[in-house]
Amino acid sequence: MPPLMCRTSGRISDPGLQGFRPPCHYSRMGYPAKLLTSGETIVYDLRPHWRVLFYPAVALIAIVFVVVLVISNIPSGWTWALWAVAAIAAFLFVLWVVAPVIRWATSQYVFTNKRVIVRTGIVARQGRDMPLQRINDVHFHYGVIDRMLGCGDLIVESAGETGQMHIRAVPDVELIQREVFRLHEEDDTLRRHQGD
Repeated sequence: MPPLMCRTSGRISDPGLQGFRPPCHYSRMGYPAKLLTSGETIVYDLRPHWRVLFYPAVALIAIVFVVVLVISNIPSGWTWALWAVAAIAAFLFVLWVVAPVIRWATSQYVFTNKRVIVRTGIVARQGRDMPLQRINDVHFHYGVIDRMLGCGDLIVESAGETGQMHIRAVPDVELIQREVFRLHEEDDTLRRHQGD
């Protein structure tokens, strides 16, 4: 089993991993310690896999190509057409490139020893937490491309009213699934011993 890569306050907490530079999907903006409960520690602090940036990259290339093609065919003296192309290109750039990149950078998947936390959103933040004690099942799904890239969707099912938590584009999804099971078992064992 690979070493556990904990991310807390922007540093890797395992001393055996000093000098290790984590991939880009390990979150650089650490989950605030003030939002953790007493005795709670972060095991994984991730952001969605970089594959979600593929379509914005394709959109950027397409926008540049189309803008260059259209501008090269506009007759001289039609400055209004240049402004119209620039405005449309800027709008599409913000919609198809900037917004998805910011959404990726501000999304956070945090796995602690007590709960699973998902935070998303650019201006209006959305969050969902699921305590480990309520987890009934954890499974993953990925296609051929996701498998080659080492990511997939993690589905966490709960016994409570909250139902299912579908976490998309999770890096190292199989490892994360095993770790959630392990954390659930540790939490269950700890609760049983506290009940004795």
